[in-house]
Amino acid sequence: MKRHLTLHNDIQEVPQLAAFIDEVAEECNIDMALTMSLNLAMEEAVVNVMNYAYPAGTVGDVDIDAEFDNGTLTFVLSDSGTPFDPTQANDPDLTLQAEDRPIGGLGIFLVRQIMDQVEYHYRDGKNILTLSKNISSVNP
Repeated sequence: MKRHLTLHNDIQEVPQLAAFIDEVAEECNIDMALTMSLNLAMEEAVVNVMNYAYPAGTVGDVDIDAEFDNGTLTFVLSDSGTPFDPTQANDPDLTLQAEDRPIGGLGIFLVRQIMDQVEYHYRDGKNILTLSKNISSVNP
């Protein structure tokens, strides 16, 4: 199974992402709880691209490819915005009270917690973020 979606860097398009994830999950026979987690991880990753990859006022795209193969669901996000490697971000200090923590960083942390593998590459002028989840261990 392979699917593709292109969104502009416009938060108004996020519902299209949720519908895309729901379709992929249904096709892969993924239960509702995991589907909700995948939606959360993907929304965090895509909204970060929408908000930060392109200079203010610039229209840009976020390409999302989904592939299910051999029990692994893989999402590849690519954009031609400012290079940024989210895998290099430090995990937030969750021992601090919320008001004492710096703003940001929780989205990437959530993505890492939900997905089994998170990889970043910058190639041919594009940020490429690959998020993988082993579904076979969840859905026998």
